[in-house]
Order: sequence, then structure tokens, then C-alpha cells
Amino acid sequence: MKISNVLITGGAGFIGSNLAIALQATGYVVTIMDNLSPQIHGEHSPLLSSIPSSIRFIVGDVRSRMDWTKALDGQDAVIHLAAETGTGQSMYEIERYMDVNVRGTGLFLDILANTNHSVKRILVASSRSIYGEGKYCCNKHGIVYPLARSSSDMNLKDFAVKCPNCASNVSLLATDESSLIHPTSVYGISKQVQEQLVLTMGRSLGIPSVALRYQNVYGPGQSLSNPYTGILSIFSTRILNGNDVLIFEDGNESRDFVYIDDVVTTTIAALESPKADFEVFNVGSGVPTSVLTVANYLIEAYSSTASVKVTGNFRLGDIRHNYADLEKIRSILKVTPNVDFESGIHRYAHWVKLQGVVQDRYEVSIQELKSRGLYR
Repeated sequence: MKISNVLITGGAGFIGSNLAIALQATGYVVTIMDNLSPQIHGEHSPLLSSIPSSIRFIVGDVRSRMDWTKALDGQDAVIHLAAETGTGQSMYEIERYMDVNVRGTGLFLDILANTNHSVKRILVASSRSIYGEGKYCCNKHGIVYPLARSSSDMNLKDFAVKCPNCASNVSLLATDESSLIHPTSVYGISKQVQEQLVLTMGRSLGIPSVALRYQNVYGPGQSLSNPYTGILSIFSTRILNGNDVLIFEDGNESRDFVYIDDVVTTTIAALESPKADFEVFNVGSGVPTSVLTVANYLIEAYSSTASVKVTGNFRLGDIRHNYADLEKIRSILKVTPNVDFESGIHRYAHWVKLQGVVQDRYEVSIQELKSRGLYR
């Protein structure tokens, strides 16, 4: 199956712009469709300016049938990245998240089901958020998949994840693709539905489809103006504005941070490998890193005197931990991450220092959560 023309929705975003440049360098003819959301791009988007003029660009919205029809014309493959992102914001911008992430994806698939097209392959950006708290081990009950942590426990500063059977503290394990799916946020639910829609309709329509469950992607080019998602960007903006870094819970919550170059390599491998047909893959580093560690690395990288303040506050819908089991991408796609977190964060910080300092809007985002009872 020859693929020459590739459409990337959300292609002016962080992952999309890097992927578009890499695909073009590999010989693909790339088209981008993006609505240039002000929350992501601000007034002057370095992501948008990084895209060469030789890549076809369509200003379009995934909620528009007309925009989809225009963008899909002549395309062999679609990499569907366009989505609203951010756990906290999703808990009160429910209609918008479902409209973009679910209805936009449904509209795309409806067009494929009911019109003539040339699409031979689909990749959809899923998310680690669909796992909720992920996979753990209980001394008494073995492997368990804990429910969302209770606000009553967290109000008492007990942030530990509990066994759903006996309520004892549990030990973190790497989350593999066969793990239970039970998202704890509207964002996670919308990504789960996106994934299921694409894989179900891909099979029905005979179009090989792949879902990539991205962990926390970071690196040069990441939006510095979005205060709702991406803790490296949020922390960097606060540090460079001379503000303290405020950390939720006790600072020991962790995430799997995967460098953008490794994400691009894995995504291209999934696009090109027939062994990936109708499969789901974790895309991460396979290593958990605490939020407190992230803050301290960044302060060192920026030679800053900013303070790190562990607040004990928390957001409803947040998970405690999650990191990816990468055995499947290693065995099937033959890829493995190459950039460790220490190297990646210094590359990222070097890039950030070359940018102009952007306005710190973090406090505004926190006030929005507080006003809705989602930040405590």
C-alpha cells in the first residue's frame, strides 16, 4: 500500500508541526489542517512560523464538514491530532471538549463512510489519560486498577493511590496496552471515545487504523502561552517571569515525559508499518519522573533563584502516577526512546531561553478552577 499524501489535523500544534517537517523530509507530500487556536498559538506562534511554505496549509476546523472535505481531497493517510487538551480545563469546558474531540472525529469518519475518498490509513492521537490511574500492585490482591482518588482523602493530604478492594496503599507498575481503560477526566473520556471511534470504523470501512497513546510530550516548540496544559511550559513561564513554582499535592506525583523527537520517530513507524494495523501503542519514555524533580531541573537549567512551593492543593480529575510499558512498540514497531529526561529538559530549556518571555497566565487558570470547585 503506497502512501504519498498525508494530512495532519492539528498540524500546526506542537506534535503536528514537528511531525509535518519530518514527514516532508522523508519524502511525503504533507497537508496541514489547523484552526490556529489562540490558547495554543497566542498572537505570534513560533510553531506556525516553523512550518515551511512548501507544506500545504489549510485553516480549518474539525467541526466543519466543508473544511474536512477540502482537506481530505487526494489524501492517502490521515494523522488525526486535532483535539482540545488539558485535564483541568476539560472538567468545566465539557461541551467544547466533546464537540471538538468526539463530534469532530465522528464527522471525519462520517465523511469516509458516505463519500468517495482515497484514504488508505488513519492514525489517531490517543492519550495516557484513558488509563486513569493506570496499573498498580496490591500486596493482598495483586494487580489492581484503582479508582479516582477521593477528595476526602486528599483534603487530609493523603494523596496515595488505594486498592479498590481493600483501600490499602498500592505500588506503581508500568501500564501496558491491555490495562483497564477507566479515565478520570472529561478529557480522558473524550480521547477514549476518539480512539474507539477510529478503530471501530477503520475496521468497518477496511481502512487500517492505529491509535497512539501519547504520554506527556515535551521539547522545543512546545506552546509557552497555554496555562492549561504542559507543566514544563507552565513552570518555565513562571520561572522566567520571576514567580515561584507552585506544585500540587506533595510534589511526588509523577508523569512519563517523552521527548518530541522520540514521538515523531514512533509516529512515523506506526504510519509505515503494516504490523501496526488496528493496534494501539503506548508512546512514552517508560520512566516515571516526579513533578518536584521537573521543577528542580528547570530552576537549575535557567540558573534561577525562584522558589519551589509544594502547596498541598490538588485538582479534581488529576491522576497520581502513570508511566508506559513500552514492550509493544519495541517488539512490533522496533523503536525505543533515545532521549533521556535530563538531556531532553536541557535541550528544551536552551530553546526556551531563546524565546521572548511570555505573560504568565497560570494564576488566571487556577482562579477558573477555584471558581468551579475543581481546585482545593
